[in-house]
Amino acid sequence: MSDQKHLIRYSGRGAFAPELIARAAGSSVFTEDGRELLDFTSGQMSAILGHSHPEIVATVQQQVASLDHLHSGMLSRPVLDLAERLVDTLPAPLEKAVFLTTGAEANEAALRMAKLVTGGHEVVSFARSWHGMTHAAAAATYSAGRTGYGPIAPGNVALPVPDRFRPSIVGADGELDWRRQLDLGFELVDAQSVGAPAACIVEPILSSGGVVDLPPGYLAALRDKCHERGMLLIVDEAQTGLCRTGDWYAFERDGVVPDILTLSKTLGAGLPLAAVLTSAEIEERAHERGFLFFTTHVNDPLPAAVGLTVLDVLAREHLDVRARELGERLQAGLRSLPHEVVADVRGRGLMVGLELGGEDADRLGAAVTARCAELGLHVNIVQLPGMGGTFRIAPPLTATEAEIDRGVSIIDEALRSVG
Repeated sequence: MSDQKHLIRYSGRGAFAPELIARAAGSSVFTEDGRELLDFTSGQMSAILGHSHPEIVATVQQQVASLDHLHSGMLSRPVLDLAERLVDTLPAPLEKAVFLTTGAEANEAALRMAKLVTGGHEVVSFARSWHGMTHAAAAATYSAGRTGYGPIAPGNVALPVPDRFRPSIVGADGELDWRRQLDLGFELVDAQSVGAPAACIVEPILSSGGVVDLPPGYLAALRDKCHERGMLLIVDEAQTGLCRTGDWYAFERDGVVPDILTLSKTLGAGLPLAAVLTSAEIEERAHERGFLFFTTHVNDPLPAAVGLTVLDVLAREHLDVRARELGERLQAGLRSLPHEVVADVRGRGLMVGLELGGEDADRLGAAVTARCAELGLHVNIVQLPGMGGTFRIAPPLTATEAEIDRGVSIIDEALRSVG
């Protein structure tokens, strides 16, 4: 496409999609030539209310006409109201919030706060993690983007991923022995530590890492490992937060409250809004030490107003329950596909992974992705060596049963035609 000649390419060796998108509505995007693509990635895993939701459109129109952006030291009513409303959805002691723009920025602020509060600098994260492309967030990201950019922030250590589909350490029953794996992982963490632990940052479901759901009980055991060492547990719910997994927050399943929670993507439902939430105790200690994270769009009123509308719709329409029900329908449909190459279907709510098996999974996954696009479905694929056959499927929470079924049918047809 000649129109791309002035653009910097930013997806590694990947290419831009071949068609220009002209508009989006509901669960679909539409190309310039009028072709419809059912959007099973919710944009960049963000548009949980679909595209151009009428209430978000109305909020943006009203708010941008009255109060859009302020000096970063000023406050506005939408920011105060969003902080109060968001805290109401969370368990104690999470009661302090700051609003930013992206997940990387939120994770950067969370890590900066943890280092300041603990006095340490060492950060533990999963070996297939993705937390963002800014400095500290990128240093805690292991799934991609580490080669060729020079030294990273010192003190970062990788923890093995508790992947039940590809268990690295198994028990007598042949299943993943995640407790032993976690113990061994922290033996390595301790061996590499210089005595300055600060934080462990994890996704409750690794997304770019292959849609790996942490085993029940793992998050609680991880929290205990952290607290034994004076580390803060940061849970990154950029993609899992706000009803996508069938609960308001994915950490709720395990009865674990993180020391710091980061939100993004789903909080703005496609608009740039992120948040860091923590306890009053941690916020007070950070403030006493002069916590500084002054950015151009911190606590901006326009995205805060959008966040309020997102919370309104999620609560009123019970979209946590809706995500659970649609997720069960989606997984049942994918499991019923009559293709031997379908090796695993996993996930929670409307965050589902479909993995193709075989030595040729990378090539087959790319071919299925392209064929799905031709047939009118956009599905994401984990672009990592050896994981090219793993699809991340995350339709909007407002999708219909018919749209879920149509997406499964297109995947079925794509597998038939390229398998």
